[in-house]
Amino acid sequence: MLAVGIVAIALVVAWFVQRRRPEAPTGARWSVPGQLDRADFPEPAAPWLVAVFTSATCDACAATVTKAQALASDSVAVAEVELAAEPDLHRRYAVDAVPLLVLADAEGVVRASFVGPPSATDLWAAVAEVRDSAG
Repeated sequence: MLAVGIVAIALVVAWFVQRRRPEAPTGARWSVPGQLDRADFPEPAAPWLVAVFTSATCDACAATVTKAQALASDSVAVAEVELAAEPDLHRRYAVDAVPLLVLADAEGVVRASFVGPPSATDLWAAVAEVRDSAG
């Protein structure tokens, strides 16, 4: 009976200590634009735009641009938006992390995005999914 009492007290103390522990910090949330002005990018008449926001100091950005450029076609415009070359677009769309890849439709609505370098498989799958859902 004494052992059961000690275990019960230990459980209550453990529960109380656990409740007082602060929550773990959450990860940073990067902003992703929900709408782009297609006139800000090359080929505004193309049905789809893949815009890759980059920085010259970003090691993963070049690989992300290469993966995006493989998508270029008559219906998909691909644009690299490098920070030093186009800081106004980074500010306008509140880009605070690179590489940031967004896939926008003809009206500029962002249908998919990747913060950080996507795998080629994930990128192709996202493009296929949004194109299928739109058509």
